[in-house]
Amino acid sequence: MKVLQLLPIGEFDPGLLRELGRAMAETFRVPCEIARLRLDPEFAYHGERQQYHSSEILQAMQRLVTMDSWRVLGVTAVDLYIPILTFVFGEAQIGGLCGLVSAHRLRQEFYGLPPNAEMLGQRLLKEAVHHGPFACRRVD
Repeated sequence: MKVLQLLPIGEFDPGLLRELGRAMAETFRVPCEIARLRLDPEFAYHGERQQYHSSEILQAMQRLVTMDSWRVLGVTAVDLYIPILTFVFGEAQIGGLCGLVSAHRLRQEFYGLPPNAEMLGQRLLKEAVHHGPFACRRVD
């Protein structure tokens, strides 16, 4: 049976990743697993913006799709962008197998507020559903 694979991109909280995996499995009613590999996003870092180009990361994720992959969702804590926008919360391939979400701007701390783990989990799930398995938009 094919599985939804969560791919850590850079360092990411393992507990939050496990929570997301459980929620995604429940939402889409497919098995979900955390990939054993981790993708280092440094190749997509652009110093002039101090951000990571999400399309470059998505392209690199292609080589990690396996015969067992239903979809691959990259999950990261780095700040993402595409050239025409200041930032993105994530990006997905239209009609493809890969999507990517970032928790960077979903954290209350980013906006100078106290941490809220429950809110972060809810926000991350919403973005994962939006940019994950059934995404129909490229970016938001």
